[in-house]
Amino acid sequence: MKERLVNLLNLSSLDWWVKIFTANPRCTYYFGPFLTSEEARSAEAGYIEDLKDEGTQGIQVFIEQSKPVELTIYDELENSSDTRVVNSAFSPRALSF
Repeated sequence: MKERLVNLLNLSSLDWWVKIFTANPRCTYYFGPFLTSEEARSAEAGYIEDLKDEGTQGIQVFIEQSKPVELTIYDELENSSDTRVVNSAFSPRALSF
């Protein structure tokens, strides 16, 4: 029964997700879906613990209603040696990504 409700909510974009941003590695993770925000909140500790066990740093957690397209989003610019020059009338400078 619960699975049917989750599937129905998935279609209507009303499901709840645990959204976690991490600084190192620079990623966004989505865990869910959950029927209620309380259910998502009760599950977040396990996800945080797993990420900490993997050495992840700078963890920020949000509970939100959404419909993520990807469950893990890796910021490829973090490990890039790409340097871009930004020309500004105020203070031109190089930005490293």
